[in-house]
Amino acid sequence: MAEKKLERYSVGAYLGLEAQSDVKSEYDNGAIVAMSGGTLNHGIIGNNINTCLNNAIKTQGLDCTAINGDVRIFIANANAFVYPDAMVICGPIEAFEADENSVVNPVLIVEVLSKSTESYDRGDKFHKYCSLPSLREYILIDQYKPVIDILYREKAGYWKMTTSIGLEKSVYLNTIDSEISLEDIYRNAQGLLQPEFRLEL
Repeated sequence: MAEKKLERYSVGAYLGLEAQSDVKSEYDNGAIVAMSGGTLNHGIIGNNINTCLNNAIKTQGLDCTAINGDVRIFIANANAFVYPDAMVICGPIEAFEADENSVVNPVLIVEVLSKSTESYDRGDKFHKYCSLPSLREYILIDQYKPVIDILYREKAGYWKMTTSIGLEKSVYLNTIDSEISLEDIYRNAQGLLQPEFRLEL
């Protein structure tokens, strides 16, 4: 995600720059962090998971909305704006009071991992997401091999992780009570590597 950090900016200045820019940037407590371009697989998998989420929500008849990676989340406790690859909001969509295009209440967030972002997505970015009171589920999708980790908040301060490995497997999403196959998530992805390990978790 991050390529370079610039001088410190206020939230208002960041939002003003984002409104005029064709390139997405995230905001980290005063620093504006430019986002790098994605790979072909990143785009394919991101589009697939959004389609799967929309289909699952429709099938279940849920009052939820799937949103793609063009929409940012404001995280008040971290004073940060971030762009996930996908998210789901159930019930009314709540926007940040200073910006109608920044949401604050996702129940599910998806990140498609890249070599340059994996440690951030699993570490500092996840810790920011954890401070969102609404968040219940965090999905990490490897773009190079069919491996998906799901972290589910069973109670305050306790996250349970499950891992699915292999295109023949599926993942269960607790927040929308739906099962999605890895084959659908990785459909048309290029050059997937076979996982070097097999774990049943």
